[in-house]
Amino acid sequence: MWNWIKPRAATLRFWQAAVLVLVFVVWHVLTTPGLIPPFLFANDQQAAFFFGEPLKMFGRVWAWFVTDADIYGHLGITLLETLLAFVIGTVLGLGCGLWLALNPTAAAIFDPYIKALNAMPRVILAPIFAVWFGLGMASKVALGVTLVFFIVFFNVFQGVKEVSPVVLANARMLGASQRQLLRHVYVPSAMSWVFSSLHTSVGLAFVGAVVGEYLGSSRGVGYLILQAEGAFDINTVMAGILVLTAFALVLDAAVGWFEHRFMKWQPRSGESEKL
Repeated sequence: MWNWIKPRAATLRFWQAAVLVLVFVVWHVLTTPGLIPPFLFANDQQAAFFFGEPLKMFGRVWAWFVTDADIYGHLGITLLETLLAFVIGTVLGLGCGLWLALNPTAAAIFDPYIKALNAMPRVILAPIFAVWFGLGMASKVALGVTLVFFIVFFNVFQGVKEVSPVVLANARMLGASQRQLLRHVYVPSAMSWVFSSLHTSVGLAFVGAVVGEYLGSSRGVGYLILQAEGAFDINTVMAGILVLTAFALVLDAAVGWFEHRFMKWQPRSGESEKL
C-alpha cells in the first residue's frame, strides 16, 4: 500500500522526518488535556502522567543543553563508558572469533562454555561487577563488554566459516601463507559480518552503561533517568531516553561511515542489481 509514495533518494530524508513529526504530533494530541476526550483513561490527565508530554520533554532537553547546561558532565560519563565497552568488546570479540574459527579443536573444546555464557542473561552480572570493580566506571564498562562481545564474536566466527572453499584452495595453490590467508581472505570475508554486528553492538553498549548507572552511580544519563523515575517525572525520563537514542544513532552513523570507507571493494545493492 506504500507503493504510491515511491520516495526517491532526494526525498527519502523528508519522508523519514515526516514519520517522526507525525509520531510526535499524535503523541502531543493524545497527551494534551482537553484536545480529545479520554478513551483509555479515567481522565485526560492520566495519559500525560503515564506517557509524558512532548513539549515538556523537549523543554527538559533544551534546559539540559542550553538553559541550565547541566547534562554535559553526565552525558560525557555515559558516552565514555559506552565507547570503552564498544571498543573493548569489539576487539575481544574479533580476536576470539578469528582464533576459534581458525582452530577447530579449540572451538570444539570451548563450544559448550561459550554457548552457556551466551545463554546467560548477562544483565544479572551487573551486581557482581559492582562488587568486583566498585560503583565507578569499570563496572559499567565490564557489563557493556559482555553485551558487545558475543554479538561480535558469533558474527566473526560465522563470517570466517563462510569463506568459500574454492577461494581458499586457489589461494593455497598460489602459495599463500597462513598469514596471507588471514589478511587477504579470512578478514575481508568476515568484515561484512563484523560491521553488521557493530550496528547492533552500539545499542547494547549503551544498555550496559545505563543499566550499570541504574544499579549504582552518582553520574551519567542513566542516573538522571533513575532520579526522575523516583520523582515520577515521566517527562524527564522520556527526555533522557530521547538523548540516549539520539547519541546511539550518531554512533551508529559513525560505524556506517567506517563501513563505507573500509568496504569500498564490496558492491552496493543497487550496483549489484545493475550488474
